[in-house]
Amino acid sequence: MTNQPQDVTVRLDDRIRLMSAVLAATDWPLKSQERQPHGTHAHSRATRKRLEPLKNHPAVQGMQGLLDQGAPLEAIFTFALQLSWPNLDAAEMPRWVPSGWNEQLKDFYRTTELDKWLKDEDSVWQNSLKESQQMFKGITFKPFLKPFVGDVAETLIFIPNISFPTDQEIGVRLAGELICIAPPRLAWGDSPPWPFDEDPAHIYRSALSQYGRMLIMHFMRTNAEIIAPIAEAPLPVSDQFKSRYPTWQEQFTTLFVAAACALYLETHLSKAEANAYVLMERKTQGMAALPGMISVMRRYLNEYESGRYSGLIDFMPVFPKQLRVANRIVTL
Repeated sequence: MTNQPQDVTVRLDDRIRLMSAVLAATDWPLKSQERQPHGTHAHSRATRKRLEPLKNHPAVQGMQGLLDQGAPLEAIFTFALQLSWPNLDAAEMPRWVPSGWNEQLKDFYRTTELDKWLKDEDSVWQNSLKESQQMFKGITFKPFLKPFVGDVAETLIFIPNISFPTDQEIGVRLAGELICIAPPRLAWGDSPPWPFDEDPAHIYRSALSQYGRMLIMHFMRTNAEIIAPIAEAPLPVSDQFKSRYPTWQEQFTTLFVAAACALYLETHLSKAEANAYVLMERKTQGMAALPGMISVMRRYLNEYESGRYSGLIDFMPVFPKQLRVANRIVTL
C-alpha cells in the first residue's frame, strides 16, 4: 500500500448498466457458462430472468447479431459510452453498429422499465461501489506503469459490474480516460461471487490488466517501426499460447500484462499472491514463459532505475534474447 493520493476513480455508469442488461437477454450468459461454469451475482441472475422474455426486442437482436459476428465487447461498450445520457444520442454512428441501434436501446430502456428495476436494485450496486472505493484508497498505478509506458495522462476509471459479462473485464479507452469495467471474482457452483473488498488481488489484477493492456498496445502502435524488426525474432512460447495469440505483438502484450500484474501483486500484496496468480495463468492460459518474462521485466526495472535505459523502447532490441535466456533458466 502507499500513502500517495490514489489515482483510480471508482464510479457507476447507467450506460454500462443498460448494455449489461441488454447482454443479459442474449445468449451470452449461456455461452459464458459453457466456457467456464461459475456462480453469478444474484442481481445478474434476477436481471436475466426479468429480461429473457424480451430476447426478440430489436435492441437485443442488434446485440445478438454483433455477438454472432464476433464483435468484441470492448467495441460494444465503447460505443455505449459515446452515447449521451439519458437520451442516448450519438454524435456519429460507427458503420459496424446496426442502423438505429441507439433508438432501439432507448426503447428497450423504456419498454423494460429498466430505470425502475435499477432503482429497486440500487442498494446492491451501491455496495459494489463502496467496496471498490474502499479497495482503491491510497492505491496508485501510474508510478508503477511509468517505467514501461511513460507518464500516463489519462484518468484511470474503475466501474464495478454485478451484471453481465460476469466472467471477464472490459477495457475502454475514451476521451482522456482508461476505463476498466470489472465483475467480482468468479465463484464455483452455486456460491455467490466474492464481494469486491474481500479479494484485493482480484480487483488490482482486473484493473491493472486492462490499463496495462491499453497502454502497452498504444506503446506498440506508437513505436511500430522500431518494433517491426525486433518482432522478427520469435518469442519462446508454447504452441498452445501461439494458437491463442498468433502474432508477436499479441504474445508480447499478453506476457507483459501478466508479468506486470505479478510484479505489482508481489510488491503491494505479497509474494504468495503473486505466485498464486502466476501458477493460475500458466495453468489456464498456457503461459509457460511467464516466469521468464517476470525475470526480464524485473531486470529491466533495475537497469531503468540505474539509468541504463530511459524507457522501455531502449530495452526492446535486447528483449527477445533476454527472454529466451530467462525462459531456459527461470522457474517459479
